[in-house]
Amino acid sequence: MTKFDQYLVKPKSKFSLKDVSPDDKSERGASKEDDAKELIRLATEINTLQDVLHAQKKHKVLLVLQGMDASGKDGTVRHVFRECDPLGISLASFKGPTEEELAHDYLWRVHAQVPKKGEIVIFNRSHYEDVLIVKVHDWIDDKECERRYAQINDFERMLSETGTVIIKCYLHISKEEQKARMLDRLSDPTKAWKFNPNDLNERDLWSKYMQAYEHAMRATSTEYAPWYVIPADSKTNRNLLISRLLLNTLKNLNLAYPPVPAEFKNITVAD
Repeated sequence: MTKFDQYLVKPKSKFSLKDVSPDDKSERGASKEDDAKELIRLATEINTLQDVLHAQKKHKVLLVLQGMDASGKDGTVRHVFRECDPLGISLASFKGPTEEELAHDYLWRVHAQVPKKGEIVIFNRSHYEDVLIVKVHDWIDDKECERRYAQINDFERMLSETGTVIIKCYLHISKEEQKARMLDRLSDPTKAWKFNPNDLNERDLWSKYMQAYEHAMRATSTEYAPWYVIPADSKTNRNLLISRLLLNTLKNLNLAYPPVPAEFKNITVAD
């Protein structure tokens, strides 16, 4: 058992979001100053290992971030990767599909964004959008929903079997915290651009979304692509936990710089 098992949605379990407190702050330290230092330390270590990952070009890492509006997906990316060189890191965001994307299967646009060898890719929202939103709005029925989850499991298994390490994080905030963050956006000119009036319509469907997320995680948390529920009312707690989870994943890859080619020993650089 690892320290992350308490956040893991165990495969085929009777998981419920009610069993996880979004206000949990167990990853926090003794003070804000300690937390700030720890976040920098973690980000620096992630950067070091990401450099080796990129140089080695053997492993691929996919970090999936899902959550309700204002759950902190953008903020997570900024803080977890704050010290990283952009080389070898890519971010993909999935909005409503374009006409071209709709002409293909729903995973077509997603497959084009998965990591290549030596790369970390962050999905800010993901292929789960094509099941969650459409199910909540009753644009697909239960049978189609189950079919898509089976297809997603097959898709993620294929990625895993071809060398991609998958980490899926659900940023778990309370409805009260979402309200506070929305009001903060409305009152701050530097954040107002983030506010979308349509988010209020989605907020009205909160209960349906919670049911849909529970169903999604029960159906698709697997040994090769596990879901983690990240308590996210505290932004610092969220950032610390995901940083530690990612760092632990990178350490478990036993990364190493590639050996220096023998012919390099005979190379001289002229004055």
